[in-house]
Amino acid sequence: MAQQHLDPTDPGAPEVTGDALAVYLRAQATEFLRALRLHRETGGGTANGAQETVDAARALRRSARRISGSLHTFRPLLDADWSEEIRPELAWLSGTLGLEHAYAARLERLLLALHRLSGAAVFPEQSVVVAGTTAQRGGSVAALAGGAGAAGAAGARTPGRAQAGLAEAPQDTAGPARPAPAPDRGNLTVGAAKAGALLERQLTLARTRAHSTALQALGSSRFHAVADKVALLASEVPLTPTAPATRLRPLAAAAEERLTDSVAALPLLTAGHPYNAEALVHGLSPDPAPHPQDAPWHQVRLLLRLHRYAREVLAGGGAPADVAGLPAAGLALNRHRDASEAASAAAQAARTPRITPATAYALGVLHADQRHEVEAARFAFQQAWQKQAVGAS
Repeated sequence: MAQQHLDPTDPGAPEVTGDALAVYLRAQATEFLRALRLHRETGGGTANGAQETVDAARALRRSARRISGSLHTFRPLLDADWSEEIRPELAWLSGTLGLEHAYAARLERLLLALHRLSGAAVFPEQSVVVAGTTAQRGGSVAALAGGAGAAGAAGARTPGRAQAGLAEAPQDTAGPARPAPAPDRGNLTVGAAKAGALLERQLTLARTRAHSTALQALGSSRFHAVADKVALLASEVPLTPTAPATRLRPLAAAAEERLTDSVAALPLLTAGHPYNAEALVHGLSPDPAPHPQDAPWHQVRLLLRLHRYAREVLAGGGAPADVAGLPAAGLALNRHRDASEAASAAAQAARTPRITPATAYALGVLHADQRHEVEAARFAFQQAWQKQAVGAS
């Protein structure tokens, strides 16, 4: 089943050698430098400039991930010392630049979930993806404080999850409308307002710190050293002497095999059921460590990304025509990561000293809701993976 997922490794396909890797790495290095120049040019304070700066930082991360991932998959074809030196630096840069966006997206996800769980209407500014200002989020938290009466008067509801949790990310507005909240849900609505305010304070502070850290990183000598190495990569790729004539497909196939082996180790049979009772075993543990079931799924997500980058190299630098290579599975794993981290943030907020019982209750419901989203994403991945296997056979 596993070996039929990756068409570019088909022995009958046109041969691809190390020269294609050099072309791909030079293209990604050029994209990195272009994004860096745009980031420096749009670092001002206008609204459009701010959005362009966000886009430039995203492009920097995207190029850094692709270069680092390709160096990992095809490392036998590259100078070992150079590759081992630059790859951790690219990972550091991508992770540092991604933190601010991650905290913003996490807050947006949790506030939307609080609206949905309290039966409140989602106001227009809450439907904007992660880029909302503090004032907009403050308005959404205030809306939670309106109570069940305001929620009952609202005409538009956010949808519940589709059957078996197959609904898309929180901004998805498809699906049946929810009934008006029952009166006995008022306690959750009161607690949700305070829980939202607490989450906003904690995650906004974390986002601000991440923003400062990213600015410091972009001005550091460490970043300038990375940028210099990438600039050299744009003109000359340090391939080994035999690399230009070496076939890339065996290395890409090895990346696929690592992915399929990791998927085979997942409890897909358990994920095939909408309810995973084993996931509740550690539900009340005071240990703030990540959920013990999540790590293998996060690893599969990373391996799936490497698999996709390898396909891009084999396709000549762009996304291959059949990159239908598990797009639904990739989306499900992204949702899994987002829900897992959101659940951890809710649990961390619930450990705040001296919060009211209503706030703790709302955060507990929010944590459970996000863990259900985790299970829904696992179920969606299991369905997508099985469909690909059937289609390939």
